[in-house]
Amino acid sequence: MSYGQDIHYSQFDLSPINLNPAQTGQFVGDYRFIGNYRTQWSSVTVPYNTFSFGADARNFLPTKNIAGGLQINQDQTGDSRLKTLQANLSGSYLLPINKDSSQNISFGVQTGITNKNIAYDALYFDAQYDGYAYNPALSTQENFIKNSKTYLNLNTGISYFRQVDKRKTISAGIALFNITKPNQSFYNESSVKLDRRLVLHTNAEWRVAEKINILPSVLLMRQGKYTEFNFGGSVKYILTDFIGLYRTVWFGMFYRNKDAGYLTAGMDYDNWKIGLSYDINTSTLVPASRRRGGFELALIYIINRTPFKRVQHRICPNYM
Repeated sequence: MSYGQDIHYSQFDLSPINLNPAQTGQFVGDYRFIGNYRTQWSSVTVPYNTFSFGADARNFLPTKNIAGGLQINQDQTGDSRLKTLQANLSGSYLLPINKDSSQNISFGVQTGITNKNIAYDALYFDAQYDGYAYNPALSTQENFIKNSKTYLNLNTGISYFRQVDKRKTISAGIALFNITKPNQSFYNESSVKLDRRLVLHTNAEWRVAEKINILPSVLLMRQGKYTEFNFGGSVKYILTDFIGLYRTVWFGMFYRNKDAGYLTAGMDYDNWKIGLSYDINTSTLVPASRRRGGFELALIYIINRTPFKRVQHRICPNYM
């Protein structure tokens, strides 16, 4: 019997639909495409690999302020090659708080399916030792009912966004995942439920100098008896910000309680955003991990069909 945990990333801000369903469609533009990849524990065992692809759109329906999205996650872990494939559809509704839309609240819901698959033939069992050595020809003497399990997902969330100034923003949110606590047992044991996951998150971007912004972030997650707390921030240097050209670089440091510290770096290049991170393990696994943790890559591409408006200035003639 085991109780699993959900897929999650160190660069949680760069996997927004996984972070909170209310983040669906909450960006400047029309269409957004998101890719995430994580690999970890290659220094300890068979590497754990996670892939994600997300796509969302805003105002694609006749009714304004409605957004929709798709999120696909695939995770493979350990010697058993335990695979988790998840596909979710999400929707959100944006409620402006004031007339200039500088403050708004978003309500989101997400539903889909998860399939888990395990390869028993990749595992070793006590009954396969003949007294001298491991013999794969011997029976495992195990009764495996099934090697695949599929269940429904239901998640929801709320987020708040405030644009204080052009380079000053604040956002926060709360989300609840696995609302129905689905049964995830390969043996159909009703007691093996996937615990609900509560997510609290907040971040900001704040101008501190002509070319420099700081980006603090905090994430708190609670699932069953497990708690994860991430905090840290990045410093962004603005290279170009002029009529549709937005190019920056950033560097950051974060800490995840009782587990790892991690470094991040990335850049904005017009409609592209790329982020890299590396975890430095600090948990009790250090003797085996030798402080090696996980590497992550995140990519975001936004399509914005709204033309940029040039401000026309009338030049006054000089009079003698």
